[in-house]
Amino acid sequence: MAGAKERHLTLEPTSAFDSITGQGVRALVGGREVLVGNRRLLTAAGIDAGPLEADSQRLAVDGKSPILVAVDGRPAAVVGVADTIKEGSGAAVAALQARGIEVVMLTGDNRATAAAIARQVGIRRVLAEVMPEHKAAEIRRLQAQGKVVGMVGDGINDAPALAQADVGSAIGTGTDVAIESSDITLISGALSGLVTAIDLSRATMRNIRQNLVFAFVYNGIGIPIAAGVLYPAFGLRLSPMIAAGAMALSSLSVVANANRLRSFQPRALPEDVRVLATDPVVEVGHDEVMEEEMSQKTPKSQKVTDPVCGMNVDAAQAAASVEHEGHTYSFCSQGCAATFTADPHHYASHTVS
Repeated sequence: MAGAKERHLTLEPTSAFDSITGQGVRALVGGREVLVGNRRLLTAAGIDAGPLEADSQRLAVDGKSPILVAVDGRPAAVVGVADTIKEGSGAAVAALQARGIEVVMLTGDNRATAAAIARQVGIRRVLAEVMPEHKAAEIRRLQAQGKVVGMVGDGINDAPALAQADVGSAIGTGTDVAIESSDITLISGALSGLVTAIDLSRATMRNIRQNLVFAFVYNGIGIPIAAGVLYPAFGLRLSPMIAAGAMALSSLSVVANANRLRSFQPRALPEDVRVLATDPVVEVGHDEVMEEEMSQKTPKSQKVTDPVCGMNVDAAQAAASVEHEGHTYSFCSQGCAATFTADPHHYASHTVS
């Protein structure tokens, strides 16, 4: 919108707007049906996206997400949108891998764009073209493989996956729902905070194990002597005062060791990390496979025209349908259905399914 105003372009009125989750948007703009979204959106509308494929691939290879545009049922344009990589992301990924952690990118972008971004930061495995509602399912699939999964996200669509993961980490500059669904919040928004959290948690667990060893050593030696194990052979018994002092020393050593964590300082990540040029392994989200299998088992959907606004809709997934004089009329929204019901004879001749 801002770009159009800068170019002094006339903005046509928009009506019958609809947002399709994980695909894009569609609306009537100046009386013409416009679709803006990914390849799934155009395919579902019965539009051949082939003419846009070359430009889409070129943008994707450059790390940009291609957004396809169709006007009145015909492919019209490709818009390239790119997120800038956060500063220090490459160093954070390298640090995680150096700590034995497998880094996987989970994204809704197409496989070429995802591969280009992963290549820039050194990620070796990518799950691409994952619908927003299926991100949590992909986390469950990784967990089913025996992996302990930590998820980092910042958007509304990431919230279910953050809740499903064994440890969810939300970017502090992200949405509130993502923060509420997570276990850890990275206040600065930098991925280096995740490395710090992992180092601190490992230091804490190491400290706990050391304290357990101290406690077992003290009790393992002190209790048998206090019970008189050495008395028959050596005539030695443990004085109550010495036993009390030993127990106090045991607690003191554990507390003193635990307090060492107060001096924990995160290691600064190197700024000049050299990302290894490796081609990532790209897997397509399982939701696409499921959709293809279902499409093979079910007949193709029937496209009809909304008699009120003129938009093409899927009769099986229409927002509303109305029976009139033995015919079924399908509508893109409840508003169009209400308009038709108010004066059915005016619109009845437009489209019959």
